This record gives sequence, structure tokens and C-alpha cells, in this order.
Amino acid sequence: MTTVLTPASPLTAADRCDRCGAQAYVRVVLVSGGDLLFCAHHGRKFEPELKKIAAEIQDETDRLSTTPAPAADDER
Repeated sequence: MTTVLTPASPLTAADRCDRCGAQAYVRVVLVSGGDLLFCAHHGRKFEPELKKIAAEIQDETDRLSTTPAPAADDER
């Protein structure tokens, strides 16, 4: 997936894939206006076609491979 750095806000757990409803990790801003959200799977699957119509692609799939920091003792 090609990442375009944008000033767009980070995707959150509330952002859902337009195809299947899973958590979105890819935002595609369309040349024609508007945007589409995709999970990592559908972002990869539709990437060739999306590149043809995208003004920008925000790819946050790298977050899937990072390990969250352990909770501090006072947060447990």
C-alpha cells in the first residue's frame, strides 16, 4: 500500500471499513471528493483500483504490527 502523509486525523476504532464493517486502517480521499474507509484486507485487495481514483491514501496498517505498551500498575 502506498502511504501519502496527510494532515488528516488518525483513524480510530470508530472508523469502520465501508466494505465489511471491520476497523478501518486505510482512508482513501477521492479525486472526485469524499472518502472511503477500508480494513487492511480490503485496502490491499482494492489497492490497484483505488490508486487510479485516489487523491490521497492514508495507510495506518503499520499499527497492526505494533505492540501496545503494558499498563502501569496504577492503571490495572
